[in-house]
Amino acid sequence: MSPALRIGAVGFGLIAVCYGFARFAFGLFLPQIDAGLGLGPGLSGVISGGSFAGYCVAIIASALLTERLGARGVAVAAALVAAAGMAGIALAPAPLALAAAVLLAGASTGLASPPMAAAVAAAVPPARQDATNTAINAGTSAGLALSGLAALAMAGHWRLAFAVFTLVALGLALASARALPAARGKAAGGEAAPAGLPPLTRPLLRLVAAAFLMGAASTALWSFGGQLVAQQLGWGPAGTGLLWTCIGAGGIAGAWAGSLVARFGPDRVHRAFLGLMAAAILLAGPAFAAPALALAGGAVFGAAYVMLTGVYLVWGVQALPDRPATGLMVGFLTIAVGQTAGAPVFGLLLGTAGAGPALAGFAALAGLAGLFRARDRRAEAMA
Repeated sequence: MSPALRIGAVGFGLIAVCYGFARFAFGLFLPQIDAGLGLGPGLSGVISGGSFAGYCVAIIASALLTERLGARGVAVAAALVAAAGMAGIALAPAPLALAAAVLLAGASTGLASPPMAAAVAAAVPPARQDATNTAINAGTSAGLALSGLAALAMAGHWRLAFAVFTLVALGLALASARALPAARGKAAGGEAAPAGLPPLTRPLLRLVAAAFLMGAASTALWSFGGQLVAQQLGWGPAGTGLLWTCIGAGGIAGAWAGSLVARFGPDRVHRAFLGLMAAAILLAGPAFAAPALALAGGAVFGAAYVMLTGVYLVWGVQALPDRPATGLMVGFLTIAVGQTAGAPVFGLLLGTAGAGPALAGFAALAGLAGLFRARDRRAEAMA
């Protein structure tokens, strides 16, 4: 098996478990968890924001540890942390214990992505790196689709679902230990990559602004999608599971982010899928309460989100080619900072102003992210 295929397959599975199960499945099961533990919209938003905050801390640590210790150990740690967090969710007796478990599970996603970027940079030929990175990134979609199917199959038994997810995470820890290289970050000349924070160049600053706004906008559905369709359409666990399956299935399109960026350029792909994200957020509102539109909106949202994270992955890695783990970290960290800020704000707006104004405002945030370009206009004019 070629390095690209081996690393791509294990990375796809690891991202599916850490993102699809450990992080975003909480929003899928939120209505049931709320009913069982009595969270309410405000506390739900705080707990969701806590998951994103855990991710922020973990992805910084992961980039630094990957550059020093290597990809394999950090990837195994990500799977084990995901397993521990999801076991805690399955066993949580009260909101405080749940919040701690969600925080731990969310941290696994921050640990998972940088070592995969480093593994690809170390073992995959340069011509295939963008495609391999964005294919791995699309593992989020597979995890979402499978978590949605699990919700359908388990008929609302959220504790059982997270117990099963825990076992899958333990299996990915073993697979990562066997298949991934132990490579550390290397600069272009072969020496060890520089440590510390990267210089804030114009491309990185624009990436930070765009990723923050997109991340904030995405919490409308990541954290509250299940709750919104439960309120607006009266859907139970089966309906919200179907929505998550549609989000995951649509997100598989994100595997082609690298190819689309290579063909059309990052800015065209960026703006097109931000527009689709904004439309998908609006489709979840009470003015578009038809079930078919809600499911279509979920599929479009999944495709847009995973495609955009692929764009930001390529953007960051190309901005810091000698430090791929750190380049990925900058974009993904900023998405999570936006999500950390966005989830409590959306929960507050949902509880006070209602679904319509909250969704319209967060759709507008997605549109604003399109103002920032990956490429410098002056550099293009001189080319």
